Amino acid sequence: MFLKYFYDQKLAHASYMVGCQATGEALVIDPGRDVDIYLKTAASNDFRVTGAAETHIHADFVSGARELAERTGARLYLSDEGDENWKYTYLDDYDHRLLKEGDEFRVGRIRLEVWHTPGHTPEHLSFLLTDTAGADRPMGVFTGDFVFVGSVGRPDLLEKAAGYADTAVAGARQMFHSLQRFKQLSDFMQVWPAHGAGSACGKGLGAIPSSTVGYEKMFNAALSYEDEEQFVEMLLEGQPEPPKYFAVMKRVNKEGPPLLHGRPQPVRLAAEQLPQLIEAGAAVIDTRSGRAFAAGHIAGTINIPDWGMPAWAGWLVDYEKPLYLIGDEARVAEAVRALVYIGIDNIAGYFDLDVLAEKNGPLQSYERLPAEQLADMILNHKATLLDIRAEEEWQSGRIPGAHHVMLGYLPERAADFINDKPIVVQCRSGNRSAIGASILQAKGARRVINMEGGIRAWSRAGLPVDSARGDSHLRK
Repeated sequence: MFLKYFYDQKLAHASYMVGCQATGEALVIDPGRDVDIYLKTAASNDFRVTGAAETHIHADFVSGARELAERTGARLYLSDEGDENWKYTYLDDYDHRLLKEGDEFRVGRIRLEVWHTPGHTPEHLSFLLTDTAGADRPMGVFTGDFVFVGSVGRPDLLEKAAGYADTAVAGARQMFHSLQRFKQLSDFMQVWPAHGAGSACGKGLGAIPSSTVGYEKMFNAALSYEDEEQFVEMLLEGQPEPPKYFAVMKRVNKEGPPLLHGRPQPVRLAAEQLPQLIEAGAAVIDTRSGRAFAAGHIAGTINIPDWGMPAWAGWLVDYEKPLYLIGDEARVAEAVRALVYIGIDNIAGYFDLDVLAEKNGPLQSYERLPAEQLADMILNHKATLLDIRAEEEWQSGRIPGAHHVMLGYLPERAADFINDKPIVVQCRSGNRSAIGASILQAKGARRVINMEGGIRAWSRAGLPVDSARGDSHLRK
Protein backbone atom coordinates (compact mmCIF):
# COMPACT_ATOMS: atom_id res chain seq x y z
CA MET A 1 0.00 0.00 0.00
CA PHE A 2 1.07 3.55 -0.75
CA LEU A 3 0.00 6.46 1.51
CA LYS A 4 1.11 10.03 0.83
CA TYR A 5 0.34 13.11 2.96
CA PHE A 6 0.00 16.56 1.39
CA TYR A 7 -0.22 19.74 3.42
CA ASP A 8 -0.99 23.33 2.45
CA GLN A 9 0.50 25.44 5.21
CA LYS A 10 -1.46 28.60 4.46
CA LEU A 11 -4.86 26.95 4.85
CA ALA A 12 -3.70 24.22 7.24
CA HIS A 13 -5.30 21.76 4.82
CA ALA A 14 -4.28 18.10 4.66
CA SER A 15 -5.11 15.75 1.80
CA TYR A 16 -4.00 12.20 1.07
CA MET A 17 -3.21 9.82 -1.76
CA VAL A 18 -3.85 6.12 -1.23
CA GLY A 19 -2.40 3.78 -3.83
CA CYS A 20 -2.37 0.06 -4.53
CA GLN A 21 0.95 -0.99 -6.11
CA ALA A 22 -0.53 -4.28 -7.29
CA THR A 23 -3.07 -2.59 -9.58
CA GLY A 24 -1.52 0.84 -10.11
CA GLU A 25 -4.66 2.62 -8.90
CA ALA A 26 -4.68 5.67 -6.65
CA LEU A 27 -7.35 7.61 -4.76
CA VAL A 28 -7.04 11.20 -3.52
CA ILE A 29 -8.96 12.08 -0.35
CA ASP A 30 -10.12 15.67 0.27
CA PRO A 31 -8.07 17.11 -2.62
CA GLY A 32 -7.28 20.81 -2.88
CA ARG A 33 -7.90 22.74 -6.07
CA ASP A 34 -4.30 22.79 -7.34
CA VAL A 35 -4.33 19.16 -8.46
CA ASP A 36 -0.99 19.16 -10.31
CA ILE A 37 0.74 18.03 -7.12
CA TYR A 38 -1.38 14.85 -7.05
CA LEU A 39 -0.90 14.15 -10.74
CA LYS A 40 2.88 14.55 -10.47
CA THR A 41 3.02 12.27 -7.42
CA ALA A 42 0.92 9.64 -9.17
CA ALA A 43 3.08 9.75 -12.29
CA SER A 44 6.33 9.48 -10.35
CA ASN A 45 5.01 6.38 -8.55
CA ASP A 46 3.46 4.70 -11.62
CA PHE A 47 -0.11 5.24 -10.44
CA ARG A 48 -3.25 6.25 -12.28
CA VAL A 49 -5.59 8.51 -10.31
CA THR A 50 -8.80 6.51 -10.55
CA GLY A 51 -10.76 8.08 -7.70
CA ALA A 52 -11.30 11.21 -5.65
CA ALA A 53 -13.20 11.18 -2.36
CA GLU A 54 -14.49 13.90 -0.05
CA THR A 55 -15.40 13.55 3.59
CA HIS A 56 -17.87 16.45 3.27
CA ILE A 57 -18.70 19.65 1.39
CA HIS A 58 -15.77 21.81 2.44
CA ALA A 59 -16.20 25.43 3.51
CA ASP A 60 -12.61 26.63 3.77
CA PHE A 61 -11.17 25.81 0.34
CA VAL A 62 -12.23 24.91 -3.18
CA SER A 63 -12.23 21.16 -3.65
CA GLY A 64 -10.10 19.63 -6.40
CA ALA A 65 -12.36 16.60 -6.82
CA ARG A 66 -14.12 17.93 -9.93
CA GLU A 67 -10.80 19.04 -11.45
CA LEU A 68 -9.38 15.54 -10.96
CA ALA A 69 -12.46 13.95 -12.49
CA GLU A 70 -12.23 16.25 -15.50
CA ARG A 71 -8.51 15.71 -16.08
CA THR A 72 -8.19 12.00 -15.29
CA GLY A 73 -11.68 10.50 -15.55
CA ALA A 74 -11.48 9.61 -11.84
CA ARG A 75 -14.64 8.36 -10.17
CA LEU A 76 -15.98 10.69 -7.50
CA TYR A 77 -16.89 9.21 -4.11
CA LEU A 78 -19.11 11.73 -2.33
CA SER A 79 -21.58 11.84 0.53
CA ASP A 80 -25.28 11.18 0.03
CA GLU A 81 -26.08 11.80 3.70
CA GLY A 82 -27.73 14.96 5.04
CA ASP A 83 -30.88 16.62 3.73
CA GLU A 84 -31.48 18.28 0.36
CA ASN A 85 -29.34 21.28 1.34
CA TRP A 86 -26.26 19.07 1.42
CA LYS A 87 -26.46 17.24 -1.89
CA TYR A 88 -23.98 17.75 -4.71
CA THR A 89 -25.59 19.18 -7.85
CA TYR A 90 -22.88 18.94 -10.53
CA LEU A 91 -22.40 15.18 -10.86
CA ASP A 92 -24.41 14.28 -13.97
CA ASP A 93 -21.41 14.67 -16.29
CA TYR A 94 -19.03 12.60 -14.15
CA ASP A 95 -18.54 9.01 -13.10
CA HIS A 96 -19.54 9.04 -9.47
CA ARG A 97 -20.79 7.01 -6.56
CA LEU A 98 -22.83 8.52 -3.75
CA LEU A 99 -22.03 7.07 -0.34
CA LYS A 100 -24.05 6.33 2.76
CA GLU A 101 -23.39 4.77 6.14
CA GLY A 102 -22.10 1.18 5.80
CA ASP A 103 -21.02 1.43 2.16
CA GLU A 104 -17.61 0.21 1.01
CA PHE A 105 -15.44 1.04 -1.98
CA ARG A 106 -12.00 -0.07 -3.10
CA VAL A 107 -8.76 1.16 -4.58
CA GLY A 108 -7.24 -2.03 -5.90
CA ARG A 109 -6.86 -4.26 -2.83
CA ILE A 110 -7.48 -1.44 -0.38
CA ARG A 111 -10.93 -1.29 1.17
CA LEU A 112 -12.54 1.86 2.53
CA GLU A 113 -15.54 1.53 4.83
CA VAL A 114 -17.91 4.49 5.07
CA TRP A 115 -19.05 5.87 8.40
CA HIS A 116 -21.57 8.70 8.65
CA THR A 117 -20.08 11.05 11.28
CA PRO A 118 -22.27 14.17 11.42
CA GLY A 119 -21.55 17.10 13.70
CA HIS A 120 -19.25 19.40 11.79
CA THR A 121 -21.75 19.14 8.91
CA PRO A 122 -24.83 16.95 8.46
CA GLU A 123 -23.40 15.00 5.50
CA HIS A 124 -19.94 14.37 6.95
CA LEU A 125 -18.34 10.95 6.34
CA SER A 126 -15.23 9.21 7.65
CA PHE A 127 -13.36 6.46 5.79
CA LEU A 128 -11.85 3.44 7.58
CA LEU A 129 -8.94 1.98 5.58
CA THR A 130 -8.03 -1.71 5.43
CA ASP A 131 -5.18 -3.06 3.29
CA THR A 132 -6.73 -6.45 2.46
CA ALA A 133 -3.46 -7.70 0.97
CA GLY A 134 -2.17 -8.31 4.48
CA ALA A 135 -4.85 -7.41 7.03
CA ASP A 136 -8.45 -8.11 7.90
CA ARG A 137 -9.16 -5.02 10.01
CA PRO A 138 -8.71 -1.27 9.56
CA MET A 139 -5.33 0.34 10.23
CA GLY A 140 -6.60 3.92 10.24
CA VAL A 141 -9.40 6.36 9.57
CA PHE A 142 -9.62 9.48 7.41
CA THR A 143 -11.60 11.75 9.70
CA GLY A 144 -11.89 14.90 7.57
CA ASP A 145 -13.18 17.66 9.85
CA PHE A 146 -14.63 15.22 12.40
CA VAL A 147 -11.67 14.43 14.69
CA PHE A 148 -8.47 16.47 14.56
CA VAL A 149 -5.28 16.05 16.53
CA GLY A 150 -6.28 17.43 19.92
CA SER A 151 -9.67 18.77 18.84
CA VAL A 152 -12.87 18.08 16.90
CA GLY A 153 -14.72 19.89 14.15
CA ARG A 154 -16.78 22.94 14.97
CA PRO A 155 -20.56 22.58 14.53
CA ASP A 156 -21.45 26.26 14.19
CA LEU A 157 -20.23 27.04 10.65
CA LEU A 158 -23.58 26.33 9.01
CA GLU A 159 -25.23 28.89 11.26
CA LYS A 160 -22.50 31.53 11.41
CA ALA A 161 -21.08 31.34 7.89
CA ALA A 162 -23.69 29.68 5.69
CA GLY A 163 -26.76 31.25 7.31
CA TYR A 164 -28.61 28.08 8.35
CA ALA A 165 -30.44 29.12 11.50
CA ASP A 166 -30.58 26.98 14.65
CA THR A 167 -28.04 24.41 13.43
CA ALA A 168 -25.13 24.98 15.84
CA VAL A 169 -26.60 23.24 18.88
CA ALA A 170 -28.03 20.43 16.76
CA GLY A 171 -24.62 19.93 15.17
CA ALA A 172 -22.92 19.87 18.56
CA ARG A 173 -25.30 17.13 19.72
CA GLN A 174 -24.61 15.13 16.57
CA MET A 175 -20.90 15.54 17.19
CA PHE A 176 -21.27 14.20 20.73
CA HIS A 177 -22.91 11.00 19.46
CA SER A 178 -20.46 10.60 16.57
CA LEU A 179 -17.60 10.76 19.07
CA GLN A 180 -19.12 8.01 21.20
CA ARG A 181 -18.82 5.77 18.16
CA PHE A 182 -15.29 6.94 17.42
CA LYS A 183 -14.25 5.95 20.95
CA GLN A 184 -15.18 2.35 20.18
CA LEU A 185 -12.43 2.08 17.54
CA SER A 186 -9.25 0.17 18.35
CA ASP A 187 -6.58 2.25 20.05
CA PHE A 188 -3.91 1.29 17.50
CA MET A 189 -5.79 2.84 14.59
CA GLN A 190 -4.19 5.89 13.00
CA VAL A 191 -6.17 9.13 12.64
CA TRP A 192 -5.68 11.15 9.44
CA PRO A 193 -7.53 14.50 9.66
CA ALA A 194 -8.09 17.13 6.96
CA HIS A 195 -6.65 20.05 8.95
CA GLY A 196 -3.92 21.05 11.36
CA ALA A 197 -3.10 24.03 13.58
CA GLY A 198 -4.33 27.33 12.20
CA SER A 199 -7.50 26.06 10.56
CA ALA A 200 -10.74 27.91 11.30
CA CYS A 201 -12.67 24.60 11.15
CA GLY A 202 -12.07 23.99 14.84
CA LYS A 203 -10.38 25.42 17.92
CA GLY A 204 -7.07 24.35 19.42
CA LEU A 205 -5.98 22.01 16.64
CA GLY A 206 -2.64 20.27 17.12
CA ALA A 207 0.30 20.96 14.81
CA ILE A 208 1.40 17.36 14.24
CA PRO A 209 0.06 15.70 11.08
CA SER A 210 -1.60 12.59 12.50
CA SER A 211 -2.44 10.71 15.67
CA THR A 212 -4.00 7.48 16.89
CA VAL A 213 -7.40 6.71 18.30
CA GLY A 214 -5.83 5.70 21.61
CA TYR A 215 -3.82 8.90 21.92
CA GLU A 216 -6.87 11.05 21.17
CA LYS A 217 -8.94 9.16 23.74
CA MET A 218 -6.27 9.94 26.34
CA PHE A 219 -5.48 13.55 25.48
CA ASN A 220 -8.19 15.08 23.27
CA ALA A 221 -10.35 16.95 25.79
CA ALA A 222 -13.44 16.75 23.56
CA LEU A 223 -13.43 12.97 23.91
CA SER A 224 -13.41 13.12 27.71
CA TYR A 225 -17.01 14.36 28.07
CA GLU A 226 -19.70 11.92 29.15
CA ASP A 227 -22.39 14.56 29.71
CA GLU A 228 -23.96 15.78 26.45
CA GLU A 229 -25.02 19.20 27.76
CA GLN A 230 -21.55 19.97 29.11
CA PHE A 231 -20.04 18.86 25.81
CA VAL A 232 -22.34 21.12 23.78
CA GLU A 233 -21.50 24.12 25.95
CA MET A 234 -17.75 23.42 25.68
CA LEU A 235 -17.80 22.91 21.91
CA LEU A 236 -19.71 26.08 21.09
CA GLU A 237 -17.72 28.31 23.43
CA GLY A 238 -14.74 30.25 22.07
CA GLN A 239 -14.94 29.20 18.43
CA PRO A 240 -13.03 31.61 16.14
CA GLU A 241 -14.87 33.93 13.78
CA PRO A 242 -15.70 32.02 10.58
CA PRO A 243 -14.25 33.81 7.53
CA LYS A 244 -16.81 35.43 5.24
CA TYR A 245 -15.71 33.34 2.28
CA PHE A 246 -16.80 30.09 3.97
CA ALA A 247 -20.37 30.60 2.73
CA VAL A 248 -19.04 31.03 -0.82
CA MET A 249 -16.97 27.85 -0.57
CA LYS A 250 -19.94 25.78 0.58
CA ARG A 251 -21.95 26.89 -2.43
CA VAL A 252 -19.08 26.47 -4.90
CA ASN A 253 -18.20 22.97 -3.72
CA LYS A 254 -21.83 21.89 -3.72
CA GLU A 255 -22.58 23.25 -7.20
CA GLY A 256 -19.19 22.36 -8.72
CA PRO A 257 -16.11 24.58 -8.83
CA PRO A 258 -15.23 26.20 -12.16
CA LEU A 259 -12.59 24.17 -13.95
CA LEU A 260 -9.06 25.57 -14.15
CA HIS A 261 -7.17 23.07 -16.35
CA GLY A 262 -4.00 24.37 -14.68
CA ARG A 263 -3.12 27.40 -12.63
CA PRO A 264 -4.23 30.79 -14.09
CA GLN A 265 -1.48 33.02 -15.50
CA PRO A 266 -2.45 36.68 -15.05
CA VAL A 267 -1.19 39.17 -17.59
CA ARG A 268 1.33 41.84 -16.67
CA LEU A 269 -0.16 45.33 -17.08
CA ALA A 270 1.49 48.64 -17.88
CA ALA A 271 2.09 50.98 -14.94
CA GLU A 272 0.11 53.81 -16.52
CA GLN A 273 -3.09 51.75 -16.29
CA LEU A 274 -3.04 51.62 -12.48
CA PRO A 275 -4.17 55.21 -11.67
CA GLN A 276 -7.25 54.82 -13.85
CA LEU A 277 -8.15 51.50 -12.23
CA ILE A 278 -7.81 52.92 -8.72
CA GLU A 279 -9.84 55.99 -9.72
CA ALA A 280 -12.57 53.63 -10.90
CA GLY A 281 -12.57 51.82 -7.53
CA ALA A 282 -10.72 48.67 -8.59
CA ALA A 283 -9.44 46.31 -5.88
CA VAL A 284 -5.63 46.26 -5.89
CA ILE A 285 -3.57 44.14 -3.48
CA ASP A 286 0.11 44.86 -2.90
CA THR A 287 1.70 41.50 -2.06
CA ARG A 288 4.95 42.83 -0.54
CA SER A 289 5.85 42.59 3.14
CA GLY A 290 4.16 44.91 5.61
CA ARG A 291 7.46 46.69 6.22
CA ALA A 292 8.03 47.34 2.51
CA PHE A 293 4.44 48.50 2.01
CA ALA A 294 4.61 50.89 4.97
CA ALA A 295 7.73 52.52 3.51
CA GLY A 296 6.04 53.37 0.23
CA HIS A 297 2.98 52.26 -1.73
CA ILE A 298 0.39 53.37 -4.24
CA ALA A 299 -2.51 55.29 -2.65
CA GLY A 300 -5.72 53.28 -2.66
CA THR A 301 -4.07 49.85 -2.56
CA ILE A 302 -4.21 47.45 0.38
CA ASN A 303 -1.48 45.16 1.63
CA ILE A 304 -1.83 41.38 2.03
CA PRO A 305 1.63 39.76 2.24
CA ASP A 306 2.45 36.12 1.47
CA TRP A 307 1.62 34.92 4.97
CA GLY A 308 -1.87 36.48 4.72
CA MET A 309 -2.80 34.68 1.51
CA PRO A 310 -5.31 33.19 1.15
CA ALA A 311 -7.01 33.44 4.54
CA TRP A 312 -7.21 37.23 4.83
CA ALA A 313 -7.93 37.65 1.14
CA GLY A 314 -11.03 35.52 1.73
CA TRP A 315 -12.18 38.06 4.29
CA LEU A 316 -11.27 41.21 2.40
CA VAL A 317 -11.69 40.56 -1.34
CA ASP A 318 -15.00 41.06 -3.15
CA TYR A 319 -15.53 37.87 -5.16
CA GLU A 320 -17.68 39.74 -7.68
CA LYS A 321 -15.06 42.36 -8.65
CA PRO A 322 -11.91 41.98 -10.76
CA LEU A 323 -8.77 41.85 -8.65
CA TYR A 324 -5.35 43.26 -9.49
CA LEU A 325 -2.04 42.42 -7.81
CA ILE A 326 1.27 44.23 -7.29
CA GLY A 327 4.45 42.22 -6.87
CA ASP A 328 7.34 40.53 -8.60
CA GLU A 329 6.58 37.58 -10.86
CA ALA A 330 7.36 34.88 -8.27
CA ARG A 331 5.34 36.54 -5.51
CA VAL A 332 2.37 37.08 -7.83
CA ALA A 333 2.46 33.44 -8.97
CA GLU A 334 2.32 32.24 -5.37
CA ALA A 335 -0.47 34.70 -4.59
CA VAL A 336 -2.50 33.43 -7.55
CA ARG A 337 -2.13 29.84 -6.36
CA ALA A 338 -3.33 30.83 -2.91
CA LEU A 339 -6.25 32.90 -4.21
CA VAL A 340 -7.68 30.26 -6.55
CA TYR A 341 -7.45 27.80 -3.66
CA ILE A 342 -10.35 29.75 -2.11
CA GLY A 343 -12.16 30.48 -5.38
CA ILE A 344 -10.85 33.98 -6.15
CA ASP A 345 -10.48 33.37 -9.89
CA ASN A 346 -11.22 36.84 -11.22
CA ILE A 347 -7.60 38.03 -11.24
CA ALA A 348 -7.56 40.57 -14.05
CA GLY A 349 -3.81 41.22 -14.12
CA TYR A 350 -0.80 42.31 -12.13
CA PHE A 351 1.69 45.16 -11.94
CA ASP A 352 5.40 44.57 -11.55
CA LEU A 353 7.33 46.49 -8.90
CA ASP A 354 8.27 49.02 -11.56
CA VAL A 355 4.88 50.59 -10.85
CA LEU A 356 6.41 51.94 -7.62
CA ALA A 357 9.11 53.92 -9.43
CA GLU A 358 9.37 57.67 -8.77
CA LYS A 359 8.49 58.51 -12.36
CA ASN A 360 4.98 57.21 -11.72
CA GLY A 361 4.30 59.75 -8.99
CA PRO A 362 4.65 60.11 -5.21
CA LEU A 363 4.01 57.18 -2.89
CA GLN A 364 2.09 57.02 0.36
CA SER A 365 3.56 55.66 3.58
CA TYR A 366 2.54 55.09 7.18
CA GLU A 367 4.44 55.00 10.45
CA ARG A 368 5.60 51.93 12.34
CA LEU A 369 6.39 52.81 15.96
CA PRO A 370 7.26 50.75 19.06
CA ALA A 371 4.77 50.40 21.88
CA GLU A 372 6.75 52.53 24.34
CA GLN A 373 6.79 55.44 21.93
CA LEU A 374 3.01 55.24 21.50
CA ALA A 375 2.12 54.95 25.20
CA ASP A 376 1.61 58.68 25.81
CA MET A 377 -0.61 59.09 22.72
CA ILE A 378 -2.74 56.08 23.66
CA LEU A 379 -3.05 56.46 27.42
CA ASN A 380 -3.76 60.20 27.18
CA HIS A 381 -6.28 59.74 24.36
CA LYS A 382 -4.32 61.69 21.78
CA ALA A 383 -4.93 58.91 19.27
CA THR A 384 -7.61 56.32 18.56
CA LEU A 385 -6.36 52.82 19.36
CA LEU A 386 -7.92 50.12 17.20
CA ASP A 387 -7.39 46.48 18.25
CA ILE A 388 -8.04 44.22 15.24
CA ARG A 389 -7.46 40.85 16.92
CA ALA A 390 -10.03 38.05 17.14
CA GLU A 391 -12.78 38.20 19.75
CA GLU A 392 -11.18 35.50 21.92
CA GLU A 393 -7.89 37.41 21.98
CA TRP A 394 -9.71 40.64 22.82
CA GLN A 395 -11.49 39.01 25.74
CA SER A 396 -8.22 37.66 27.13
CA GLY A 397 -6.85 41.18 27.67
CA ARG A 398 -6.62 44.53 25.90
CA ILE A 399 -4.92 47.91 26.13
CA PRO A 400 -7.01 50.44 28.13
CA GLY A 401 -9.16 52.63 25.92
CA ALA A 402 -8.89 50.40 22.86
CA HIS A 403 -11.72 49.94 20.39
CA HIS A 404 -12.18 46.50 18.86
CA VAL A 405 -12.98 45.49 15.30
CA MET A 406 -11.73 42.10 14.13
CA LEU A 407 -9.63 42.62 10.99
CA GLY A 408 -12.07 40.82 8.71
CA TYR A 409 -14.82 43.32 9.51
CA LEU A 410 -12.62 46.42 9.26
CA PRO A 411 -13.48 47.50 5.68
CA GLU A 412 -17.14 47.93 6.65
CA ARG A 413 -16.35 49.67 9.96
CA ALA A 414 -13.36 51.83 9.02
CA ALA A 415 -15.43 55.00 8.57
CA ASP A 416 -16.50 54.79 12.24
CA PHE A 417 -12.94 55.55 13.34
CA ILE A 418 -11.61 57.92 10.70
CA ASN A 419 -11.50 61.52 11.96
CA ASP A 420 -8.83 64.12 12.66
CA LYS A 421 -7.10 62.01 15.33
CA PRO A 422 -4.22 59.64 14.49
CA ILE A 423 -5.23 55.97 14.43
CA VAL A 424 -2.93 53.42 16.05
CA VAL A 425 -3.60 49.89 14.80
CA GLN A 426 -2.63 46.99 17.05
CA CYS A 427 -2.79 43.21 16.97
CA ARG A 428 -0.80 40.52 18.80
CA SER A 429 2.55 41.00 17.06
CA GLY A 430 2.23 43.73 14.42
CA ASN A 431 1.52 41.55 11.37
CA ARG A 432 -2.25 41.67 11.07
CA SER A 433 -2.22 45.32 12.10
CA ALA A 434 -0.10 46.04 9.01
CA ILE A 435 -3.00 44.82 6.87
CA GLY A 436 -5.39 46.85 9.00
CA ALA A 437 -3.28 49.99 8.61
CA SER A 438 -3.35 49.60 4.82
CA ILE A 439 -7.15 49.31 4.85
CA LEU A 440 -7.61 52.42 6.97
CA GLN A 441 -5.26 54.44 4.80
CA ALA A 442 -7.00 53.27 1.62
CA LYS A 443 -10.28 54.36 3.20
CA GLY A 444 -8.96 57.89 3.72
CA ALA A 445 -7.37 57.99 7.18
CA ARG A 446 -4.82 60.81 7.28
CA ARG A 447 -2.39 59.44 9.86
CA VAL A 448 -2.15 55.73 10.57
CA ILE A 449 0.44 54.13 12.85
CA ASN A 450 1.15 50.41 13.14
CA MET A 451 2.21 49.37 16.65
CA GLU A 452 5.37 47.32 16.19
CA GLY A 453 5.29 44.14 18.24
CA GLY A 454 1.61 44.56 19.07
CA ILE A 455 0.18 43.88 22.50
CA ARG A 456 3.02 41.46 23.25
CA ALA A 457 5.56 44.29 23.03
CA TRP A 458 3.22 46.56 25.03
CA SER A 459 3.03 43.97 27.82
CA ARG A 460 6.77 43.30 27.80
CA ALA A 461 7.32 47.03 28.28
CA GLY A 462 5.28 46.86 31.52
CA LEU A 463 2.48 49.02 30.13
CA PRO A 464 -1.08 48.48 31.47
CA VAL A 465 -3.38 45.78 30.11
CA ASP A 466 -7.07 45.73 30.97
CA SER A 467 -8.97 42.46 31.28
CA ALA A 468 -12.39 44.10 31.75
CA ARG A 469 -14.94 43.94 28.96
CA GLY A 470 -14.63 46.97 26.69
CA ASP A 471 -16.03 48.59 23.57
CA SER A 472 -16.25 45.87 20.90
CA HIS A 473 -17.31 46.50 17.32
CA LEU A 474 -16.87 42.89 16.21
CA ARG A 475 -20.13 42.63 14.31
CA LYS A 476 -21.17 44.62 11.31
